[in-house]
Amino acid sequence: MTLPGIEDPKKVPVDCLRLDRRNPRLTGRTDHRSEEALIAELYRSAELDELLQSMSSNGYLDIEPLVVIEGPESGELVVLEGNRRLAAIRLLCEPDLVSRIRRHEGLRGLTVPEIADSLRPTFEEVTVYRVSDREQARPLIGFKHINGPQKWDAYAKARFAAEWYKDADVGLDEIARAIGDRHDTIKRMVSGIYVLDQAAEEDLFDVEDRFPRKFNFSHLYTALSRSQYMEYLGLPVGWARYDPEPEPVPADRTRELRQVLRWIYGSRLDDEKPVVKRQNPDIKRLGEVLAKPEAVHELRVSRNLDRAHDVAESVTARFTKSLIDARRALQAAVGSVRAYDGRDESLLGIAEDAKETADLLHSRMQEKYSRAGDG
Repeated sequence: MTLPGIEDPKKVPVDCLRLDRRNPRLTGRTDHRSEEALIAELYRSAELDELLQSMSSNGYLDIEPLVVIEGPESGELVVLEGNRRLAAIRLLCEPDLVSRIRRHEGLRGLTVPEIADSLRPTFEEVTVYRVSDREQARPLIGFKHINGPQKWDAYAKARFAAEWYKDADVGLDEIARAIGDRHDTIKRMVSGIYVLDQAAEEDLFDVEDRFPRKFNFSHLYTALSRSQYMEYLGLPVGWARYDPEPEPVPADRTRELRQVLRWIYGSRLDDEKPVVKRQNPDIKRLGEVLAKPEAVHELRVSRNLDRAHDVAESVTARFTKSLIDARRALQAAVGSVRAYDGRDESLLGIAEDAKETADLLHSRMQEKYSRAGDG
């Protein structure tokens, strides 16, 4: 059976296949990166270990055809679907490639299992579906990796949808229906891609320079859906509910964009660790800092989110927290009072001080409560 818009499957030599530099799994700029660099990133991000082990034991099981398009060079085919498999085949069959990746891409621990000579013929040719353009393959690839059996991570999903949106004359609602995903989720994710692309084009931030090895893209699109980030970056409230436009952050807020991205992801080149350690609650806390200029100044100086958030917290919030913490501490002391043997008079003095302080606090609060009621 022939899929719509796709030629009948046929076998082609592996040597003519090339990785897709627009593969949604790849982060950052890929135009001038070597094949070694692309394979190294796929090895890090796409969990090739299990695939390599399976192929080395069983050979290449030519069950599911790769989807390919004609490449820029004569006789080349670019793999739109199946880049993990192609990367694994090349690692298994090209010892020189493995050595180059170890030397040049910081993957000295890269280990590739040996394959038996009897299995090598299975890697020489693979079955492919050939398409005339990317548009024909997108519904198939998108459904498989966004809501299908082999789901991509958030960044790959967003990059795939963003490229489709840029290339085709369709809205994100149509794309969401085609790949079976929620419309509002896709819009938020694609909006995040547009912000990242703007930062890259204006040399504000490079995804490859992030401090953590893993790229937590959800940190960004979650942040950009919060009102504090929108205001800080000059984005209209609710901007991510609409189809995105290029360069969404105003020119007079690009300095703020660079700073936010560094606070979320850090910079390996400048040895700056991110202040956001966990999406929850740190994205929320950073947003609260952005809403207070004095807290932003503290964060710029100290790069300490806890200290900056203390500055951002309102007096009322700090008082409430202190009162609750004090009650909790006293309750814990009452629960442990059996440990007091009655011999240490200094501990009794501390308890008396605590009682006097609590009485004073309650008295002042009672006075304010009464005056507020009278008013």
